[in-house]
Amino acid sequence: MSKKKSGYIKGALIISIGGFLSKAMGAAYRIPLTNILGGAGMGVYQMVYPLYCMLLTVSASGIPSGIARLTASGKGEGAEKTAFAFYGVLGALGSFLMFALSDALAALQGEPSVALCCKMLSPSVFFVSVLSVARGYFQGRSNMYPTAVTEVAEQLLKVLLGCALAWHFKDNFELAVASTLFAVTASEAVCALSAYAYYIKKRPRAPLYKVFPPPVFAVLKYTVPLALSAAAVPLAGLAESIAVVRLLKDASLGSTAVYGIYSGCAVTIVNLPVSITYGLAASAIPKIAPLAETDMRAAKEGAMKALLLTFVISLPAAVGLFVLAPIAAKTIFGALSAGEREIFINLVRIMCISAITQPVLQTSCACLTAFGRPLSATLANWLCAALRVSLAAAALRFTSLGINGVALAANCAYFVASLLSFCYIIKAGGTNENNADRFGNFKRRFNFARKGGA
Repeated sequence: MSKKKSGYIKGALIISIGGFLSKAMGAAYRIPLTNILGGAGMGVYQMVYPLYCMLLTVSASGIPSGIARLTASGKGEGAEKTAFAFYGVLGALGSFLMFALSDALAALQGEPSVALCCKMLSPSVFFVSVLSVARGYFQGRSNMYPTAVTEVAEQLLKVLLGCALAWHFKDNFELAVASTLFAVTASEAVCALSAYAYYIKKRPRAPLYKVFPPPVFAVLKYTVPLALSAAAVPLAGLAESIAVVRLLKDASLGSTAVYGIYSGCAVTIVNLPVSITYGLAASAIPKIAPLAETDMRAAKEGAMKALLLTFVISLPAAVGLFVLAPIAAKTIFGALSAGEREIFINLVRIMCISAITQPVLQTSCACLTAFGRPLSATLANWLCAALRVSLAAAALRFTSLGINGVALAANCAYFVASLLSFCYIIKAGGTNENNADRFGNFKRRFNFARKGGA
């Protein structure tokens, strides 16, 4: 096995282990959290995240992949310095916006408790921005340890502090939920400051000659399309949360509680395979990006191998989710009532298909970024978001499927988007692979015909 291949597998393994441990702790976190907050509390907890994630798409999402791509290509020396300054300011603005919009979101969603929760979570927008730049810098240098370590650390801190605060305020519903979101802010702050300190320690020594970091525009060329791509997910989640809570009025358990089971329990479990294969997506960028500059055929082969490995990992995981859904309902979410557990099992079994298509979409979008085509990934993700929300609203409005219709809509959306992104990869390799050779052949044929050759 070559050093490059072993390095790719090692990097993917490191991030995958970190991502899996982080997601596993997040899923385990739902056990005590559900016991303390109940279905309604989990619903409020999840209703805050769409706005939070939407702001992160502007101030943080796309940064790791964009900075990694610039660093790996060898054309972005010092890009992280520009990114730290620009996205630090943008993150601070995002924190202010989330704080300012908290009351409006609470009124829009019809849940007053959302306001305080948003305010407790708002400072983390800034800290995640700083953390994302540091992660992207190290990923571009094929050092996956900082990403894996900070993912595990932030989740561990969130779990320990969140459980302690939720238990302390368990007699006050609003404070109990809000304190768990303050735990998120505290964990992001610790990890962001630690990652930046590690960057200061490990960054290369300044050369004798002056190095001018690339301008903001060079950084935004990659990060903005990726941010727009990432924006599709929280915007879809925000629209979905509003549609489900408002259209699912006939739910016997209450629309907020049912949405909490869907987004806070079922989606969390289904997303575990996505976290496992995240390492493949992150490691693909520094491996494929240099090849895309010189040999698109080799880059395309690397992308296909990454996609095949993603499918091989996610397929048995999806089968496991389908089979083990009842066990997960009893062991992980034992605090749910019998009716809530039945809803959870049905949702997981329906959405196990997404446990395959989501990882494929994630890896294919990372490959498109490495190709230098982040806009293609953006189109695929926005198509997914549009289908997810429109089909979910249609299922709730015109059918009797209820929350199961929302899960089916997500399946359809991820399948179509993953198929589109796969087609983009094939097209990218086919159109750019031998353009120079094709032009040369055309020129030779033209000259030959002009000279009267047969």
